[in-house]
Amino acid sequence: MNCCGGAAEFSEVGGEALVRLIAFARTLRHNDFAIGLKETQDAARVVASTLATRPSSLRPALKALFCARVTEWRKFDEIFDAHWLGRGVKSLSKIGASQAMANPKSVRELSRGDGNQQGEPGLAEPITENDGDNGSAPDPGRSRMEGASRVAALSNTDFRKISDPQALAEAHSLAESLARAMQARLTRRDRARRKGRKIDLRRTIRRNIAHGGVPIELVHRHPRPKPLRLVVLLDASGSMTLYTSVFLRFVHGVLAHFDEAEAFLFHTHLAHVTPAMRERDGTRALDRLSLMAGGVGGGTRIGESLATFNRWHAKRVIHSRTCVMIVSDGYETGSAAVLRAEMRQLAKRCRRIVWLNPMMGWEGYEPSARGMQAALEHVDLFAPAHTLDSLARLEPYLARL
Repeated sequence: MNCCGGAAEFSEVGGEALVRLIAFARTLRHNDFAIGLKETQDAARVVASTLATRPSSLRPALKALFCARVTEWRKFDEIFDAHWLGRGVKSLSKIGASQAMANPKSVRELSRGDGNQQGEPGLAEPITENDGDNGSAPDPGRSRMEGASRVAALSNTDFRKISDPQALAEAHSLAESLARAMQARLTRRDRARRKGRKIDLRRTIRRNIAHGGVPIELVHRHPRPKPLRLVVLLDASGSMTLYTSVFLRFVHGVLAHFDEAEAFLFHTHLAHVTPAMRERDGTRALDRLSLMAGGVGGGTRIGESLATFNRWHAKRVIHSRTCVMIVSDGYETGSAAVLRAEMRQLAKRCRRIVWLNPMMGWEGYEPSARGMQAALEHVDLFAPAHTLDSLARLEPYLARL
């Protein structure tokens, strides 16, 4: 690939137009469009041409360029209108807000959001639809943000600082989209790895006896694929309340899009919640989860919960390519010795243990809690999980498993 050629193509586009185009491409990728550098370079040529002078000509040009599937074709107009014209701006982020319901102290409460807030700034700075000069040009310095900029801001915001219901709903939607994107990329990498299969010499010789031993037909070894399995154990105790709602949406996305995944919720006891979280509708999933989990927000008995997992579930859900992902702040109200022993047993069964701790994103945090200290010696990766970006950084690690 000619890097210099790509730079030249982008240089033909003005600075403001290039920023808007890159933001538009990023927004499409967040909505599951298969867009790469090549498509963005071609789009830069379109924006640099006379087609960009009118929305009526820019829309079909970019639509033909960016849409490769029927689902993309159906979604494109709505996203285009939101980004370039400022219409229906909520479409830039697939809102997954659940309506407020009366469920006393349940998982449902943690994801409650009100999508009817007024005065929320727009997600895209519109361009004028007038082909003439009658309309006044929008002021780019106004407070209304590009859709992609808003997504980037949410991705870097600590979950506990997201208080606006609409922003929280967008974070929920982005968490599910992140899980879907991670699954797609991990699947592509696994297929690419399997394409480098080796030749089976014995079967190749036998197959080509009829050709006088000339290896015309090659026979390859086809290793039996064993995809990565994720087992997520999510802490739903009182100290994790500010983070649980977004993690629930992330776990819902994992179970909806990973072929092999299991989910458990724990606080004072462990609950297997995979059947509930496999509901395609996030609202229904949380309703079922509330019934199965038996309430949240109490103390934390991590060691006893892991003992239940090791005794009743581990043999069924763990194989040689299993990554156990524990999401917890490590505040143990039970015995640290029990936690240490159960972590040792768990480490013997699975391929990797990843411990995600939201507190790691706090300034000056040290893993001094006795539960965290007991668990760390058996953890393969200890990472923060306080923002969407920190969750996204897990993908390269999972891809190597």
